[in-house]
Amino acid sequence: MIQSLQDTTTLHNGVKMPWVGLGVFKVEEGPELINAVKTAIKHGYRSIDTAAIYKNEEGVGQGIREGIKEASISREDLFVTSKVWNSDQGYESTLAAFETSLNKLGLDYLDLYLIHWAVEGKYKETWKALERIYKAGKVRAIGVSNFQIHHLQDLMQDAEIKPMVNQVEYHPRLTQKELQAFCKEQEIQLEAWSPLMQGQLLDNPTLQKIADKYDKSIAQVILRWDLQNGVVTIPKSTKEHRIIENANIFDFELTKEDMEKINSLHDNHRVGPDPDNVDF
Repeated sequence: MIQSLQDTTTLHNGVKMPWVGLGVFKVEEGPELINAVKTAIKHGYRSIDTAAIYKNEEGVGQGIREGIKEASISREDLFVTSKVWNSDQGYESTLAAFETSLNKLGLDYLDLYLIHWAVEGKYKETWKALERIYKAGKVRAIGVSNFQIHHLQDLMQDAEIKPMVNQVEYHPRLTQKELQAFCKEQEIQLEAWSPLMQGQLLDNPTLQKIADKYDKSIAQVILRWDLQNGVVTIPKSTKEHRIIENANIFDFELTKEDMEKINSLHDNHRVGPDPDNVDF
């Protein structure tokens, strides 16, 4: 059983990745961002997820440097993720984009680097670049984001290294069961972005009822559901009380019945783009 923020899942290459992290999507550069990262580290988070397109890697880097100093931990205690954006995909341009991300973050290496979306005709070249970065020891694990089963099958036909992670939109209204089963079979760790459906689930009556039963918030119930489903989760928040609340999910366990009730909310509803229609 997962018992704390420091608990990890082991990726297929042996690297350990925390089950829970802080997401920083849509958090702009500035003091709020730096504080969010520092606050998360202070309260025991060991995983931080950003991306080139968020345009906040510099602030994340600063938050990491200040956070590890204040918490008296080392860089090695953290798991830092970034992603190559669509317009940078391709072999040479991905190599350059990775260096740019490292420089902005002010880090010597990344723990995980992902292809942000499956850009048709480009993601295989991009993956070759990720394999090269990985072999050079500049990143501890490589993976993809928003890849459907057919994207993964296509990628793996020519890949030397299998993706270690697939980060996708995942929440009670989009349970991605077939994709999860495929990833499990292939030893690819599924990770949830937008686990709280950008806040749209926080007034759901079914979830409220379950939350009341455990004396927890809806957010805590959803994040607990992620973990019990074997899915890594990275809720985004900049407010200290929420960052603490989102981490307070290790002292209760959802029953099988409640898990099924949450699963039954699935209606294939996305808040993000359709991965099969990437035109951005």
